[in-house]
Amino acid sequence: MPNLIGRALRNRRAGQDTLAWADLDLQAPENFTLTSPAFDQGTPIPERHRGHIIGANVSPALAWSAPPIGTAELLLIVQDADAPGRRPATHALARGIDPAGAGLPENALANPSPIDGLTHGKGPLGRLGYAGPAPIPSHGPHSYVFQLFALDRRPDLPEKFTVAAAARAMAGHVLGRARLDGTYEIR
Repeated sequence: MPNLIGRALRNRRAGQDTLAWADLDLQAPENFTLTSPAFDQGTPIPERHRGHIIGANVSPALAWSAPPIGTAELLLIVQDADAPGRRPATHALARGIDPAGAGLPENALANPSPIDGLTHGKGPLGRLGYAGPAPIPSHGPHSYVFQLFALDRRPDLPEKFTVAAAARAMAGHVLGRARLDGTYEIR
């Protein structure tokens, strides 16, 4: 049976233009790649990596090619571009990712993170760590965008920083970026 709220909000979506990726201050060449062994670009995110109500809420493993020379730190933002509001829902926000590494193992975005130096910003409802996909039933397909930014310096951010604070700290310091989109829908 369709969810009436989801159907009523079906045409309300934040949109791709509200993602950190679209922020004019964060524009840079797409000069490295981001992948996951769990799902391919544009395909559904497996149940294991979905939100705790419908899945195990385990962050997927991520891998990337070499970021641009001069990268001091990588910063990851995972957002739902189809959230029914004016802004995308943030599903993960992490800084302190070592650019010398080639990826993050599964569940690296848990709070606390098993990765030394990785710190979380605030996601949905002030939550720290990964929050997997859990869209409103009957709202339609949602696009979950993993955005990895290569920075020329380590940004000065407060504990439990927000996406807005991260964007301000990254402005003018993005050397490159990579993106991976996954989808999910509850009918």
